[in-house]
Amino acid sequence: MPESAAPTITMGRPWSSLTRLGLQLRRGDALAHAIALVFGASVLVVTGLLAWQLWVNSVLPRRQFGWRFLFSQTWDPVAGQFGAAAFVYGTVMTSALALLIAVPLGIGVAIFLAELAPPRLSAMAGMLLELLAAVPSVIYGLVGVSILVPIMRVYVQPALKAATGGFPLFSGPAYGIGLLTAGIVLAVMVVPFIVSVGREVLLAVPREQREAALALGSTRWESTWKVVLPYARPGLYGAVFLALGRALGETMAVTMVIGNRPEIAASLFAPAYSMAAVIANEFSEATEELYLQSLIEVGLVLFALTMVINVVARGLIAATADQGSAR
Repeated sequence: MPESAAPTITMGRPWSSLTRLGLQLRRGDALAHAIALVFGASVLVVTGLLAWQLWVNSVLPRRQFGWRFLFSQTWDPVAGQFGAAAFVYGTVMTSALALLIAVPLGIGVAIFLAELAPPRLSAMAGMLLELLAAVPSVIYGLVGVSILVPIMRVYVQPALKAATGGFPLFSGPAYGIGLLTAGIVLAVMVVPFIVSVGREVLLAVPREQREAALALGSTRWESTWKVVLPYARPGLYGAVFLALGRALGETMAVTMVIGNRPEIAASLFAPAYSMAAVIANEFSEATEELYLQSLIEVGLVLFALTMVINVVARGLIAATADQGSAR
């Protein structure tokens, strides 16, 4: 109904408020606002309930081991001794290796597709990357076990060992499985996320920014390096941390190639274990209450680690955005 057709308000103040509310509801503004508020608040409620459930259901190991749970690598269900240090180490190391490989590769491909590739090739590559991002992780795990592990065992690990002269990081038997193999599989999995988001962010940079740099005499690469990348930096940070979140929580692919041994070893060739993998492997076997709650506390640690990284990422993006707006 047009606003001019609304009835004239001649009643007292409470009735005027009710009438105004009725008019807003009729236009849909208040209803849409209320629905959006409920949806937004539900995210906070679900996150809070998740944290509360993990905290309440992991009280036994917290009382028995305290902070020692985080720093002990003893994981012996028969003796009733539990510590998550080996799992935290495996999760952090595999995620760090994945980002070390995936970030330069992903950002480089995103720059090529957004700045240098023909539009048709860029669109086709973007569609293929979205398809790769949707492939189930167990497929990556199968490819890792059947193809990557033999290549690592026969060629890559012996070559690295010979080239580095027995450096501790590349020492020990070449099993094929281990931290390095899990990091490579994770890198392959997260590259499509970085490329897809990074390409969209770079394409969103206004054309006037590039044209202004080129008009001032910059080359194509100088305009990309000095103008486009700084403008898109917050979005690129978001792409990297999105990939990190995927790497931290990945379960099946890592479980199939990491070796599943709860030990902390200096060598990247050594088998290890991650937090998501131990929960997936042992949750159905946990018959004792302390054992079950220890696995839940591992999940609580993973949840807290993910939350901290997301908060740090948001802080970095906000700081970068403020810096950019202040220029």
